[in-house]
Amino acid sequence: MTDKVIGPASYFPSIEAKYGKPIAHWQGLVRGRLPARHMELVQFLKDEHAMGHGHANAIVAATLAEG
Repeated sequence: MTDKVIGPASYFPSIEAKYGKPIAHWQGLVRGRLPARHMELVQFLKDEHAMGHGHANAIVAATLAEG
């Protein structure tokens, strides 16, 4: 039985397909903006990279959860 991916990581395949870059690329951009706040990071991805809100939020949430 295959474990179903849940939470922010469930968006990763569609993010990679839509924006053409691996998740590690997007997480690197987010880490480069730390210690910005969550919504500031989401807005950065939306404004600078034309990312949708749900995708941007998933990347930021997963990156910040790593610590």
